[in-house]
Amino acid sequence: MTYCIGIRLNAGLVFLSDSRTNAGIDQISTFRKMIVYERADDRFMVLLSAGNLSISQSVREILQLEKIDRGPDQPALTIWNAESMFEAVRVLGSAVRRVYQQDGPSLKAAGIDFNASMIFGGQIKGEAMRMFMVYSAGNFIEATRETCFFQVGESKYGKPILDRVLTPTTPLDEAAKCALVSMDSTLKSNLSVGLPLDLLVYREGSFRCDQIVCIDDQNPYFQMIHSTWGHRLREVFESIDDPVWDGSATLQPLLSTLSRYEPLRKISKPEERIV
Repeated sequence: MTYCIGIRLNAGLVFLSDSRTNAGIDQISTFRKMIVYERADDRFMVLLSAGNLSISQSVREILQLEKIDRGPDQPALTIWNAESMFEAVRVLGSAVRRVYQQDGPSLKAAGIDFNASMIFGGQIKGEAMRMFMVYSAGNFIEATRETCFFQVGESKYGKPILDRVLTPTTPLDEAAKCALVSMDSTLKSNLSVGLPLDLLVYREGSFRCDQIVCIDDQNPYFQMIHSTWGHRLREVFESIDDPVWDGSATLQPLLSTLSRYEPLRKISKPEERIV
């Protein structure tokens, strides 16, 4: 399995992916889940992939050559001549469907689901940054101000921190930190996600990326994230009052801080009790 995060902010884009792939407990491998497509001063696009590795690798290769026919009077649409990220993600969707046409029947005969999900984001000169999540059928949705990040793969462990911290106005460096905390939470709880990580930060309007790094278990910043986040979580947890049960079986906080809380409803009927 894997875990990938894409974040769209006013200031730019943040992408983070792990690199663990497993086909059973004794078949653990490392494969990069991030690929960059760029042309200087014209376009910058990043693709993150999760799901069946053979499918996502095929899509990545086909995408560079995939064409959508636009009629006899126009050149075929590719990611290299697309005038918007919407057109570019249409090409990606077409590439996913092409792989399904080629490999879907064989995978189905072998009892294997056609499983792939992707995050595709970037900027093409002349329009604002955009980011999409692409599904196995080749269809997609776009990130908005209300939903400024996407996750694919093992998303549940790292989602709470993203929900609580990220807004479109979040600075890029703070968003990168938030993504790394999200990844650390996932690494802690799921063995199918693993180092090294690929982190990329894109600044709006630059059409290139100078901030891209591969993070392994020796990276001092990620070591600090791992140790500090766990320690601070424990401190916050311990600072919250323990529950206190009164004689009527009502759960309430300590009396010293009772005024800050609404007491929980008293359980009076036997059938409402959970044994």
